Amino acid sequence: MTKPLLQIVVASTRPGRVGLPVAQWFQKVADKHAGFAVELVDLAAVDLPLMNEPNHPRLRQYVHEHTRRWSAQVDRADAFVFVMPEYNHGYTAPLKNAIDYLSQEWANKPVGLVSYGGVSAGTRAVTTLDPVLNAVKLRPAGANVHIPLVTQFLTEERTIAPNDVMSAAAQALMVELEVLAHTLKPLRKKS
Repeated sequence: MTKPLLQIVVASTRPGRVGLPVAQWFQKVADKHAGFAVELVDLAAVDLPLMNEPNHPRLRQYVHEHTRRWSAQVDRADAFVFVMPEYNHGYTAPLKNAIDYLSQEWANKPVGLVSYGGVSAGTRAVTTLDPVLNAVKLRPAGANVHIPLVTQFLTEERTIAPNDVMSAAAQALMVELEVLAHTLKPLRKKS
């Protein structure tokens, strides 16, 4: 039996971002959990332009190759984790753009959130993202990971040294995502 595919999406694209080390740490947690095949998806590498498709995403009538590639990549996944900072009390523009490009490809798949930032740990960004997730029928997990004052966990080698709370939250998220991925599978139609 093939394992479901979890895509860990790095939502920050700016140089020097902490998101990549956070995502790499979470990928190790996901690999150790062993309930998924795991893939890291870096929105900086995906490099989508601002939405430039002439047709509504629900139609899946994509005219640009970058959209067809993004559609195929997201369509393959059974679950997601968005690793996201908080910018001005909100989530990143690249994440919003990446979500808005597609519609059916997201539907009835679970999503976990690993947020980070200053004192608020990215929780305000999570709150503002919730209506967007619901609009495309992504199913948010309840057990998310919130990392306050994230740079205190960043080593000189630019890796994350998690504390016990972060580790426990990450493990709980993986357990929930695995259950949700299997539970939601009958609701998804593959094209």
